[in-house]
Amino acid sequence: MDLLQPIIKPYAWGSREALARLQGRVSPSPGPEAELWMGAHPAGPSVLVRDGRTRTLTDVVSEAPERELGAECVARFGSRLPFLLKVLAAEQPLSIQVHPDRRQAEAACKSQAGEGAPDGPYADDWPKPELLCALSPFEVLAGFRTREEAAAVLDGLGLVDLAPVTALLTAGTDDSALTRALRTLLEWPADRQGAFVAAVVDACAVKADEPGAYADAYGAVVRMAEHHPGDLGLVASLLMRHQVVDMGQALYMPAGGLHAYVRGFGVEVMAASDNVLRAGLTSKAVNVPELLRIVDPTVRVPVVKPRTVDGNPRTEVFDCPAEEFALFRTAVTAEAVPLLPPAGPRVALCAAGEALLRGSGGEVLSLRAGASCFLPDSDRGITVEGAGILFVAGTGFQAHS
Repeated sequence: MDLLQPIIKPYAWGSREALARLQGRVSPSPGPEAELWMGAHPAGPSVLVRDGRTRTLTDVVSEAPERELGAECVARFGSRLPFLLKVLAAEQPLSIQVHPDRRQAEAACKSQAGEGAPDGPYADDWPKPELLCALSPFEVLAGFRTREEAAAVLDGLGLVDLAPVTALLTAGTDDSALTRALRTLLEWPADRQGAFVAAVVDACAVKADEPGAYADAYGAVVRMAEHHPGDLGLVASLLMRHQVVDMGQALYMPAGGLHAYVRGFGVEVMAASDNVLRAGLTSKAVNVPELLRIVDPTVRVPVVKPRTVDGNPRTEVFDCPAEEFALFRTAVTAEAVPLLPPAGPRVALCAAGEALLRGSGGEVLSLRAGASCFLPDSDRGITVEGAGILFVAGTGFQAHS
């Protein structure tokens, strides 16, 4: 059991209070704090002390992968920790984005390398599914609406410029009409973009104040426009399902599913990849052809309710098909229970209160709110007790099977 020193990512969309409060630091922080990273991702590996030496978790894993990850994990993913655990504190909206599946990522990365384009849209040859568990009500854009609903949302604004997009949706016979509508919006003529987006935002401001099924979605556009004025993603967001994920529930982002986080606080686990294709609400590059090749309008981004683990009524798991990761949540009490998952590489985060981890050899590690640790595969038979909430990330191919 190794106490981790996580990495804080100071992205501009982050909160100056949420992560500081979680870790018991002075709030507000000097600048925005968007993500707390706990893992071995090369862009921000956590640090630990092992045998009196300060090391990165990346180095520890690479030196003895089977001891740290387990033979099964190494056989499937190689000598790298396949997941990254995060805490997200979104005060402003993140970009609308989509991620490739494993086959797409491998083929695209190989093609990109063959073309000698190191600055292409793919950072690695891994997929990037994600699971976000809400620690506060979390506002999101998650997957496409149905064709009929998307048409109704656009038509409700009463703008002549949107009529051709609405026509694409109503004339379509399958979900590919949604992709065509997205293409039309993202490829809007450059000389007309400013006036077009402004007209849509103004119309949304009017409709947000009127009773109706889509008032919240219109209101979200107005709020997002404060941070991304003139961005075509504001209009594209109306094609997407707008919702608020309740505390304690999770959102699973599969490959091909268009999504964006609007605001909220939560624990996220993801495959250890940087492959992101953006559709808007960003100052970064938007590669429309590649985005449209990867996005799948039939993919839904489901809300996942936790399932109680058999034999351990205080531990829940968020079931999803990702083989790279699984997320468990335990309500820790004074009665010691087995830590789940029991084997494989694991990263544990205390989200509230205190959790006391006991190893089979008598070793003890105390985690207070905001603290985390790495548990190698070689650490088996661990129990947890205390008073709080503990999240544990492990591998999905073992947990979900």
